[in-house]
Amino acid sequence: MSIEPGKTLLHYRIVDKLGEGGMGVVWRATDTNLDREVAIKVQPEALAADPQRLQRFEREAKLLASLNHPNVAAVYGLHEADTPTGSARFIVMELIGGEDLAEHLARGPLPVDRALTIASQIAEGLSAAHEAGVIHRDLKPANVKVTTEGKVKVLDFGLAKTFEPTAASGDVDLTNSPTMTSAGTMVGMILGTAAYMSPEQARGRPIDRRTDIWAFGAVLFEMLTGRTPFPGEVISEIIAKIIEREPDWETLPAPLNPGVRRLLERCLTKDAGRRLRDAADVRIEIDDLLADPKGERLAPADTENAAPPGSASRTWTRVLPWALADLAAPLG
Repeated sequence: MSIEPGKTLLHYRIVDKLGEGGMGVVWRATDTNLDREVAIKVQPEALAADPQRLQRFEREAKLLASLNHPNVAAVYGLHEADTPTGSARFIVMELIGGEDLAEHLARGPLPVDRALTIASQIAEGLSAAHEAGVIHRDLKPANVKVTTEGKVKVLDFGLAKTFEPTAASGDVDLTNSPTMTSAGTMVGMILGTAAYMSPEQARGRPIDRRTDIWAFGAVLFEMLTGRTPFPGEVISEIIAKIIEREPDWETLPAPLNPGVRRLLERCLTKDAGRRLRDAADVRIEIDDLLADPKGERLAPADTENAAPPGSASRTWTRVLPWALADLAAPLG
């Protein structure tokens, strides 16, 4: 079906195109029954014939409809309309005004307090998704909308996968989708946008909610620096940096509350077992940072004189033999 401004799908009149991605074309439309503007995502006809794509598209609608949260874009319905050339399947979603975060960052990095305020709301949305058993899998600035009132909405859970919230293991067995978009993805191996992929996602391994925590850290790093933590000209270069290198921490603004870097390090650690596990915990840490922007609640001894990692164990290695010798000495 040829969709263009002025045409209708059921009672939705098409106004103009908002965007296009691997999972469909998004249009601004008017709901003539309720007299309100909405966004509709229409699945391309070529993909509608693919049962796996069709299942994924329907799952997106159900997942989004289950996420009733002010920081997640709402879904109003899933429809199919007959057309002269076949049928069109589409999701009706909340139309959100304002710019996406990628447009904001195109003008440069954000002030620290502004970045943290946006990050707190992103974490709220992710927390709601994780509680509902949803992993976003493609969190990036283009999927975060900031309204003129400063409200943040996380968009496009079209790449999301469900996981079992009650699973005892963190390594939930999730199959990797073979479907890639052309914007920073690798065909047939991984799903997501390369610059924001976790190391485990980049390797095509099973993932859980911690992959969203990594992407969150990458987005926050970009808000603070104006650049992604693992920049590169081609996908292979980006993936190699994600797997093997650390971000350039020197690009963070100075002076900076040391708690901000500590949060980033806990989000962007390559070992998923040492990464923050829950978006709700991330939000709590950010709220603490906003309440203490200069890190004044951290005692100097905590930040300057703290023993380096492993120093305590090294001290005991030196002291323990002498202590044991004292214990073994005769009492007299």
